[in-house]
Amino acid sequence: MEANITVIGSGSWATGIVKLLCRNTEKIAWYIREPEIIDHIQKHNHNPKYLSSVDFRLDKLILTNDINHAVSMSDILIFVIPSAFLKSSMENFTTDISGKTICSAIKGIVPEENRIVSEFFHYNYSIPFDNMVILTGPTHAEEIAMEKLTYLTVASKVESRAKIVAGMLDNYYLKTIISDDIFGIEYAAVLKNIYAIATGISHGLGYGDNFLAVLLSNSVTEMKRFIQAIYKNSRRINDSAYLGDLLVTAYSRYSRNRMFGNMIGKGTSVRYALMEMIMVAEGYYSSDCINAINKQLKVKIPIAEGVYNILYKNASPAREIEKITRILK
Repeated sequence: MEANITVIGSGSWATGIVKLLCRNTEKIAWYIREPEIIDHIQKHNHNPKYLSSVDFRLDKLILTNDINHAVSMSDILIFVIPSAFLKSSMENFTTDISGKTICSAIKGIVPEENRIVSEFFHYNYSIPFDNMVILTGPTHAEEIAMEKLTYLTVASKVESRAKIVAGMLDNYYLKTIISDDIFGIEYAAVLKNIYAIATGISHGLGYGDNFLAVLLSNSVTEMKRFIQAIYKNSRRINDSAYLGDLLVTAYSRYSRNRMFGNMIGKGTSVRYALMEMIMVAEGYYSSDCINAINKQLKVKIPIAEGVYNILYKNASPAREIEKITRILK
């Protein structure tokens, strides 16, 4: 092994994670698909596309566009690829990773299989669930770049594994919280993107903060009902990994899902809004996947269903949100 840890992905959250790791870790292998981005970082010390204000310690980085080489260099791997592209990104993957610690910082679901990321790795790459670590918010990479106080949940069925990863990330502005609810936290991260789209659509239609507060209160209840149906646990839905992550995604100016919804609420077509987005709005893909899963579960999730109808059934945003207003409590 040549590195303490490997990061796979080069977007804003991957860039933020590498920044965090540079404080506490000696060597980080970083897989970046585009050679031109690697060249830019090597010449100018920063990612030209995301969080360009972050300067890196190049002596700590091993940059490569060979994913098999990247994962062979360490026993701890952090995947930060949008869930919609995770499967295609691993098409040329040949390395056995079944004995490694697999960390997912992906807040989405794999569309082709309707599986959360831990299930994807378990069934496709023989990763025991005990080897999985989930990194979740409430976090925005932009505030990591500015070193604003942030709390990050690190979840694993094996507490010692979570603590090892947390120790690599924790610092004076990044506080870590340990959890064992890997499935509940992953589904919460999937659902909160859908509710952030609902918030954005409502805002784009002209609804105010009073309504959005009620919308999100009901979204939390809906989230709890769905997660309990799919994986029962004594979790507290008001904890930051669930409610906190929902709030920051629904309200923050950095939220790509809220931005995507806001464009639709203002009259932009779904297709054009997707084309306009610089970063991936995970909630778009999550909406379709959750709808498919819920055909079996049959949980009452009218807000998520309304978003699905807008995104995939060409339903009127104004009419769908108006329907939602009738059932909120």
